[in-house]
Amino acid sequence: MPDPALSQALREAYAAAPADTVILHTLEIWHPTFTEPIRVVRDHAELTARLETGAPRDASRMVSFVALAFDLDLPPVDTAPVPEIAVTLDNVGQEIVDALEAAAISQDKIDIIYRPYLSTDLEGPHMDPPITLTLSEVEADTLRVTGRARMLDAGNKSFPSITYTAQRFPGLAR
Repeated sequence: MPDPALSQALREAYAAAPADTVILHTLEIWHPTFTEPIRVVRDHAELTARLETGAPRDASRMVSFVALAFDLDLPPVDTAPVPEIAVTLDNVGQEIVDALEAAAISQDKIDIIYRPYLSTDLEGPHMDPPITLTLSEVEADTLRVTGRARMLDAGNKSFPSITYTAQRFPGLAR
């Protein structure tokens, strides 16, 4: 089943695999304890590309992605209740390990945004909207960071989303 979020140019690049066009896979890792997002590209050279207009940080700006070996399997386009994938970052520096260790102590979630770019067009990602995942079960050592990432888990969201507390609703207190 084709993914309707992919641009026509990216679909053609997947189908035809032209020699002069490379698909550049990028990740943005974000946690509230970070001063800046961690942005990486699966390539041998750094990448400067424009983010989409709806990006949560630096929208429509040209940003840099650091070259880093990583592996991920994109979630399938099917009816699975909560697609989950494995993410592996190889040869990570101590600064990434330290940032993820600090994030693991916090109660806030770690977000990952996957954006594909084409080497011939860096004016925006070729997936709209980009895939946003939540990273969990993170393990890190001096050379590799691995974790499980999943899409929005609507089945485990509270309903209604309002938490009824005595502070917010004084009528509940006796």
